[in-house]
Order: sequence, then structure tokens, then C-alpha cells
Amino acid sequence: MSTTQSDRLRGLLEPLVAAKGLDLEEIETSRAGKRRMLRIIVDSDEGVELDACAELSREVSDLLDETDVMGEDEYVLEVSSPGADRPLTEHRHYVRATGRLVKFQLTEGGELIARILDLDDEGLDLEVPGVKGRKATARRIAFTDIAKARVEIEFSRKDKKEEEA
Repeated sequence: MSTTQSDRLRGLLEPLVAAKGLDLEEIETSRAGKRRMLRIIVDSDEGVELDACAELSREVSDLLDETDVMGEDEYVLEVSSPGADRPLTEHRHYVRATGRLVKFQLTEGGELIARILDLDDEGLDLEVPGVKGRKATARRIAFTDIAKARVEIEFSRKDKKEEEA
């Protein structure tokens, strides 16, 4: 997708998405045979439910039909939330991942797997799980020390609501 088209789409869609209390995370287009695919990724602090994606998809479709931003070619529209394993790239992503186990690729090399306990504008307070029966340790890392970060999927961990019950 050209930068101009991407900018036009973002300018058109961002107010609609924001009015729904969502963040427009990503817009991507690709080819699917003769058609184009327009994928819009949205998120919020509370997550995004399927019904919200369906409603937003209808409204985005109507809005795109009123404009020429997609041109004359047919396209398939997909509105969804980001996958659980999406990269953490924005401050708000780290806020939403608080309490989750994250795999960090560090700028100096090496990696670290730790749970996000808290964060501020400069970095993260982490809990590094203990190895072989040792206690977990606290660690602080600056955002500038993070090359990449991605939430690790935990299948056996109870969430906070289950622990409080």
C-alpha cells in the first residue's frame, strides 16, 4: 500500500475507530488473487470483543463505500483485534501486558523472559522467574534496552480473577 493511501485510510478511519473507544493499531493491504485484502487491527485497554469488530466492520465498509480511497478494485475487508503474540511496540502495549510474561530481545544481545509488574515513561519493573526452585528476582529495564518484546502465551497460569476467587 502506498504511503499516500495508507495516510488517507488512517485519516479517514482513525476518527471512526476512536469514537468507538478503540485504538487503530494497524492498517495493511495485500493481494488475495484478483482482489485486495484490507486488514484493520484495533485494540483497547479492555480488549476487543467480536461484536465490536463486526459493528466496526459494517461502519468502515459504509464509510469506504462513500469515498474513493480504495479505488475501483474489489477488496475484502477484515476488522480484528491483534493476536496474543503480536510484538509490543507502543507504551500502551506494555501497559496492556502488565502482569503478563514477556520475552524480551535486548539491544545488547541476549534475551530475557520476565513478568511485567509495573512501568513508567522510562522503563519496566519486572519479575524474573526463579530457575530450579530459586525465588523470582526483581529487575528494571529501560525501554531503550529493548530491541523486541512479545507476550509469551501461558496455558496453565490462573488469571487474577481466578486467584481472588
